Amino acid sequence: MNQPLAYVHPGAKIAKNVVIEPFTTIHNNVVIGEGTWIGSNVTIMEGARIGKNCSIFPGAVISATPQDKKFNDEDTVTEIGDNTTIRECVTINRGTTDKMKTKVGNNCWIMAYCHIAHDCIVGDNCIFSNNSTLAGHITVGDYVVLAGMAAVQQFCSIGNHAFVTGGSLVRKDVPPFVKAAREPLSYVGINSIGLRRRGFTTEKIREIQNIYRILYQQNYNNTQAVAIIEAEMEATPERDEVLEFIKNSQRGIMKGYFSN
Repeated sequence: MNQPLAYVHPGAKIAKNVVIEPFTTIHNNVVIGEGTWIGSNVTIMEGARIGKNCSIFPGAVISATPQDKKFNDEDTVTEIGDNTTIRECVTINRGTTDKMKTKVGNNCWIMAYCHIAHDCIVGDNCIFSNNSTLAGHITVGDYVVLAGMAAVQQFCSIGNHAFVTGGSLVRKDVPPFVKAAREPLSYVGINSIGLRRRGFTTEKIREIQNIYRILYQQNYNNTQAVAIIEAEMEATPERDEVLEFIKNSQRGIMKGYFSN
């Protein structure tokens, strides 16, 4: 870690085997876990809590103050989980009084030029392709994939195992297990390829497909579809996860392709 061309504030807590490349700046009130590599020209600002075995590439700025006029220098943080890769020029802002933190989970891959704004909570094993952008107060589940240049509006939620196609504008909540595409953003099927890769059985994938046929392809409104799914489909963790997501949606879920 002893890199004379990097600046590390004496108040930063850096594990002994962290590698910090030249021309990087690490501010006060920063914690970096074991085995993490910090590339050249990275800026890690106050409130950063970075886990073990992460890789942060040149030009990234972690834990800058929020781009929120209401922010009044509250004591907030940015949390990055273990084994997460943050590529070139990614920006991740710290939280505000809403959640007091911005969080990216374990085993995530955040590609070049992505932006994650204040008070976003990103789950584990997510992949954000180049130029994906999260506005503030967004919740993203586990195993979510955002293809390149996807843009998510503030206060939206994206469920576990969802796939959002490149160039999408996300204005409504995206339920779990689905593929989202088109303009306006719509249901175009379930994320069957991703689910198979993660060990979902053919029977479980078929069950999820049947849930979304009722929700999106049989001309019911959401209230009717939820009632039918509850009444006619066996209770399983996946069924209940979909229903819970719909019931808790604040912005409303995206439409089906027959609705547009």
